[in-house]
Amino acid sequence: MAQTKNYLPALFLIIILLASFFLMLKASFGDSAIMDELAHIPAGYSYVKYLDYRLNPEHPPLLKVLAGLPLLFQKIDFPLKSSAWQKDVNGQWEMGTKFLYESGNDATLIIRWSRIAPIILALLLIILVYFWSKELLGKTWAFLPTLLTAFSPTILAHGHYVTTDVAATLGITAATYYFLKFLLQPRAKNIIIAGLIFGLAQLTKFSVLLLIPSFIIIAFFFYLYRRRANWGKIWFYLRTLFIIFLIGYALVYAFYFLFTFNYPPSKQLSDSQFILQSFSPRWLAQLDIDLIKNPFTRPLAHYLLGVLMVLKRSAGGNTGYFMGEVSATGWWDYFPIVYLLKEPLPLLIMLIISFAVTFANIIKKLKSRFNFKYQFANFLNYLGTHGPEFSMLIFVIIYWGYSLKSPLNIGIRHLLPTFPFIYILLAAGLKNWVRSSFSENASAKFFAWLLQKIKQFFKVSFKTGLVFVLLIWYLIESLSTAPYFLSYFNEIGGGVWNGYRYVTDSNYDWGQDLKRLENFVNEQGLAGEKIEKIAIDYFGGGNPKYYLGENKAEYWQSRRGNPIQTRTNADFTQTNADKFPRKSASSPRESATKIEWLAVSVNTLQAALGKTVSGQKREPQDEYRWLQELKPIPRGLGQVPQPDFRAGTSIFIYHL
Repeated sequence: MAQTKNYLPALFLIIILLASFFLMLKASFGDSAIMDELAHIPAGYSYVKYLDYRLNPEHPPLLKVLAGLPLLFQKIDFPLKSSAWQKDVNGQWEMGTKFLYESGNDATLIIRWSRIAPIILALLLIILVYFWSKELLGKTWAFLPTLLTAFSPTILAHGHYVTTDVAATLGITAATYYFLKFLLQPRAKNIIIAGLIFGLAQLTKFSVLLLIPSFIIIAFFFYLYRRRANWGKIWFYLRTLFIIFLIGYALVYAFYFLFTFNYPPSKQLSDSQFILQSFSPRWLAQLDIDLIKNPFTRPLAHYLLGVLMVLKRSAGGNTGYFMGEVSATGWWDYFPIVYLLKEPLPLLIMLIISFAVTFANIIKKLKSRFNFKYQFANFLNYLGTHGPEFSMLIFVIIYWGYSLKSPLNIGIRHLLPTFPFIYILLAAGLKNWVRSSFSENASAKFFAWLLQKIKQFFKVSFKTGLVFVLLIWYLIESLSTAPYFLSYFNEIGGGVWNGYRYVTDSNYDWGQDLKRLENFVNEQGLAGEKIEKIAIDYFGGGNPKYYLGENKAEYWQSRRGNPIQTRTNADFTQTNADKFPRKSASSPRESATKIEWLAVSVNTLQAALGKTVSGQKREPQDEYRWLQELKPIPRGLGQVPQPDFRAGTSIFIYHL
């Protein structure tokens, strides 16, 4: 019996991992390529196949390399002779289109195999959260943050895409864990491991650079606790911290050395000069150019180029839709509101309880004896017993602070690196809340003692039962969302089907539903209403003509007007839309082929119809006003016309 009990936690963890794996795998098989995968997948393949890093330098290589490795065992044609590879500067989008859809390759197979790596990384994240939580909270309570991680709609969504967010989350969580392990046991072995994991984390996403100030602050507070007034030891911590960073960046250098090996120095120089021609401050751009000219520092130059590209993009923002508005400068309240709309309500309730209990305990201790020396000593004692929790809180504050200042508002995924820490802190707060019922002083009298025990029993039962009910609600919420994890919104945010009214982009529509549009077109034919041709204004990494056929899909934009009244043109593409002036619905033209069906990505519709903020420009012919005249507009945020059908959640289909 005892042996069976010992196996139960491992068995439960395996069940959780299998459930999470199959949820991500099923969603992966149903989703078409999302926007970023169009760049990441060909880039990863080119790294491992040709050791050439000319594509997608704005992201570190690790996730893309792992995604590209399974493709080495397939017969794939890579368009090396295309101008996008030979001449273009970072021609990642054109290469993605040619590689996946125009070179005779099986795009579906390539995408599926590429997504195996991020799914494995997501599973490793779940395992790490469990074992770290087990150390901090015990075997039973460790399953709360584990379940929250494994069935988070956001993690299930981004865990099966070839994007950097879940990889960065794993890297940050692992790097913090091993850094704290070094602080507790500063042996040479732990220093080396901490340095290597730190380096791997830096190879996932450039925002992981925020680990550097986080580690410095954590080391400072840890020093205060361990050494108190022994300031002479501070040099040991500074020196060791430097060694960890040095080991990490030695690993970064090794990766960049390998994957820039066949990147011609002359092309690297010309590409970087073009990319950085408008970068400010100029001395940083010039430093990068100078580093390229030295064979030894050339790999570092490419790493620096990626950092500078991210800084430039972050400062410039990204045009997006949020709460009825369209802007490229961002909103200060974007991330708090999106977090409240995209995280499940039961989790938010647990978070409120945990925060309230923790805050109440802090106030109680401050009131007990308001003396700086006494409270500072208490704080140092807290660091001794809750160092990991404090370290997590430090990183969450730094990362959220950075995100709130950034005008780059393109999705809750940018907060993902803080999710495991929030879940562990939440569980710790709830555990203390439940245990607080046992902390009452026992009475010396039997009946008073018995009454107190009964009271404690009901308190603990209520609190435990509430946590259990909230957890079950959370799991049901997540499972009922499958396979539309990317479009998940809680009840306040309108749910899976109405979240687009508040915010889009990678929060709702990233191009994942193109294969479902293909299914819709095929099913309509089986139902007796065959769709001969459909106009498509699509946002994402898929290719409508690849999935629906060259003759069935017609690329469309608002400026072309109503497709049932507008002449089609086989030469129209997404890039030459200016050749087709808008024709209003009231002035039809003779059609070569009448198209009765229109499919538009909701991200495109919101960008076209949302209220532009001051300084944001949009051409009237790009606003789909003619569609508003044809279809009813539901009440509430956003002015998107009611679709007749939907492919998945994000492609709105209109029968004209």
